[in-house]
Order: sequence, then C-alpha cells, then structure tokens
Amino acid sequence: MEHFDAIIVGAGAAGLFCAARAGQQGLRVLLLDHSAKIAEKIRISGGGRCNFTNRDAGPANYLSDNPRFARSALSRYTPADFVALVQRHRIAFHEKHKGQLFCDHSAEDIIAMLLREAEAGGVTRRQPCGVRGIRRTEGEAPRFELDTDAGPVAAPRLVIATGGLPVPAIGASDFGLKVAEQFGLHLIAPRPALVPLTFAADTWAPFAALSGLALPVGISTGTGKARTTFLEDLLFTHRGLSGPGVLQISSFWRPGQPIEIDLTPGLDLAARLLAAKQGSRRQLGNEFATLLPSRLAEAWLAGAGLDAARPMPECRDRDLQTLAQRARAWSIQPAGDAGWKKAEVMAGGVDTRALSSQSLESRQVPGLHFIGEVVDVTGWLGGYNFQWAWASAAACADAMAAARA
Repeated sequence: MEHFDAIIVGAGAAGLFCAARAGQQGLRVLLLDHSAKIAEKIRISGGGRCNFTNRDAGPANYLSDNPRFARSALSRYTPADFVALVQRHRIAFHEKHKGQLFCDHSAEDIIAMLLREAEAGGVTRRQPCGVRGIRRTEGEAPRFELDTDAGPVAAPRLVIATGGLPVPAIGASDFGLKVAEQFGLHLIAPRPALVPLTFAADTWAPFAALSGLALPVGISTGTGKARTTFLEDLLFTHRGLSGPGVLQISSFWRPGQPIEIDLTPGLDLAARLLAAKQGSRRQLGNEFATLLPSRLAEAWLAGAGLDAARPMPECRDRDLQTLAQRARAWSIQPAGDAGWKKAEVMAGGVDTRALSSQSLESRQVPGLHFIGEVVDVTGWLGGYNFQWAWASAAACADAMAAARA
C-alpha cells in the first residue's frame, strides 16, 4: 500500500489548487480524479475564457445555511492573492463587468497554471482513477485507506474536492456527498443554483415568442429582510427566463415563491407616459416601444388589453399608470428550474457547522476535509464561486501543512 501525507479526491479548481499549495509546503500529495479530462468545469467556464475571480468578492456575495462560515477563508486568501498568482504566470486577463476577471486568451491558461503549480509541489496525479472504497483506521496513527483503480493508498489526511451535481455530462457526481454521509456529516439539501427558471405552459404562452430577447432589469424575490434584488440582464427563452439576472436570483428563489421584475429600472415609467400624453402625437404602441424593446412592448400591451394604435392624447391616465405599475413590478411565479444539466453550481452540500472555518476539517472525523463546491457555500454569478474554490483550498492546504510541521 502506498502512503502519502494527504490524498485529495477531485482534480477541479479547488482540488488542483489545494494539492499544489500543500505540495509546495512539503507535503507528499496524491491527487485523484475519476474523469479522463482534467478541470473540465474550468475549461467550459466563462464561455471558454474562465471568469477566474471577482475583484470585489467578500462574504456578502455568498449564501449558506451558516452565513458567517466563509469569512475566515475568504479573508485569508483574497482575489488579489489569486490575481498575483495569475500575473506571476504572465496570463493576460481583463475585467469584463462588475469586477469579473476573465482570461484574454483561454481558460486553458488557468488549467496550465494550476498544473505547473502542482508539478512544482511534486504532486502525484492519477487520472482517470476511480475510488471504490474509503476506510478510516484507528489507533496511534489514524489514517484513511482508499481502494482505487490503481491500487490501495493511505494517508492521515483526506480532502474531498469533488464539486457538486451540476452538468453531469462532464463527470459531476454525488461522490462527495456520499463520503460525507458515510462519515456521519450532516448535509444541507442540495439544489440547483445559478440556473434558468421555467414556467407552466399556460403562464408562459404570451411570452414564448419573445425567445432571444434581452434587456436590463431589476429582479427580486423574497420578503422583508430575506428580500434580494439584482440589477442585471434578463433573457427570454422558449420555456422561461435566463440571463445573468435570473441566474443570480435563482440561488435565492424557493419553490412556491414569485419573482418580481422591474422592466424599466431607474425610470419613472408612469411619469414618462403621462408626459408623453401631453406632448406626443405617437400611438401608444410606438411610444411604449421607445421605453421597452418593441417585441416586449407589443406583447405587454396585448396582455394588458390596451389598444396599441390609440393616440397618446386619447389614453386615460389610469390606464397609463396601471401599465407603468405592472411593468415596474411584474410578479410571476416559476414552476421550477432547468435542473442540474443547466445549473452552474450546487447550493447546499456539507453543512458547514460540521467543519472548522479555519481548516475545512470535519469536527467529528479528524483528518477529513471538504473544500469547494461540495461545501454549503454558494457564490453569486461572476467569479465568486472560483474565489471560494481558491480560498477554501488555501485554508485547507495551509492548515494541513501547519499540522504536519
């Protein structure tokens, strides 16, 4: 049986970075992954250019059943730290939108960087190599023994970095969740996040023809202190809504709740329409189409039962006010979401109350760590989830190195 200081299962963003950082601090590290392709989620992210972090990432950009948990790791390994690593490897990048950083060339640059870092740490990587069983031995020197496709291996530290359930086509699985259950850790029920929302056929029929139309909106869900709002683009699809705004709000939406959409954020629509009544000779449909995309304006007026051909001076004030109010606060209830195939990340996962925020180590099973997406920490759209991968991996690697020293 081969022996290592740490075995990391999952060669995605968190696993690769943790292996490299631990190896460079003197640990003998084995990195395993069941997939033949390495870091496929990095490869396909950001349209192939990898939105590898967000300059503004902080605890407020994450949701969890235990919201304070992520603060420690995020404060100790920041976006600036990862940017410095990217710059050391001379990878060109740019800021695209709201602090989102992308490679100029390709996501392959980030993968190549992580592989070089792992090589510098002397990491042993086996891929594809499945794990068939895990045991923990007791005694003076407890260790984890793994039955793998390449034979049995053992180490006092085991790190689970196998990600979540989204995009099963690239190898996503529930492996990490099963390991947590095997060792008695509580799970927060997993659910798709950063995912398009779908609607019942009869609800969506008036809007299905708008597929492909996009516009900036304000989008909200929840009530009171739980109310969350984003200002982002919305995209109409055949089955429902997508685009950054919907992906963002989907992480906070719960079945049975409506979402509310402001189609003209920052614009006093009622005032504009009433002013147009006094000074415009246009028809209502033409005037409304100066404030919304024309296809949406047409569908909206039809849904409201208003005559698009009516001259503005002949429109009743109350009709214009009602039209504006509905467009500023469109309430619609999703039937569900597009599921794991379309989700970008998993919300839920290993309950962070079972883990140390300093080391990501299980409180009840010494030596067992969980990092990255498998943990119940979910970032907003825009590089935040990669920053959690880097930060949680760094916290874990540094803690293992410190414990060995």
